[in-house]
Amino acid sequence: MTADPNAATQSYPPPPRHRDSPARYLVPALVAAAVAVGLGAYGKVHDPAGTAFNLAGFSSTGAVKSWLATTAFFFALVQVVSAFMVYGRLPGPSWSATLHRWSGRIAFLVAVPVAVHCLYAFGYQTYSTRVMWHSVLGCLFFGAFSAKMLLLRSERLPGWLLPLVGGLVFTALTLIWLTSALWFFRTFGVTT
Repeated sequence: MTADPNAATQSYPPPPRHRDSPARYLVPALVAAAVAVGLGAYGKVHDPAGTAFNLAGFSSTGAVKSWLATTAFFFALVQVVSAFMVYGRLPGPSWSATLHRWSGRIAFLVAVPVAVHCLYAFGYQTYSTRVMWHSVLGCLFFGAFSAKMLLLRSERLPGWLLPLVGGLVFTALTLIWLTSALWFFRTFGVTT
């Protein structure tokens, strides 16, 4: 019997297998909590300015925010559909992953001025149930979004984790839209 000099060598004992530690998910969770609590704390101690911006062509700041929030919500819906395509749950084109990335970027970029205005102009408010939930969900959304962005860079994630966090981000944004833009349109009408 001859030995193959080019064969891969095996070490004995075999090297230990590294198990995935739940601690590696601790950093995104801590960052999410810090972002959410930080935004809430800033909103609570900040003296509300009443307004932060308005765009020409809109009748009020509420209309601007409602239309921007609706745009963000629309792109979040595109995110969900494209995620189903990426994960093979729906048929989709080869560029589904690109659609998913860009719709998420646009949704976030459109949501940021709305959040900045809410935080600067109103702060963290609790004077009604709707407003309290809107404040809580706004902080939760940006915390969950931060965790999702950090998890995207992780390797060997469990297959359920990213859809779960993405679903949390989408759910928070949906509830934010329901407690703000939809409320505005129902209360003041669909105006620009």
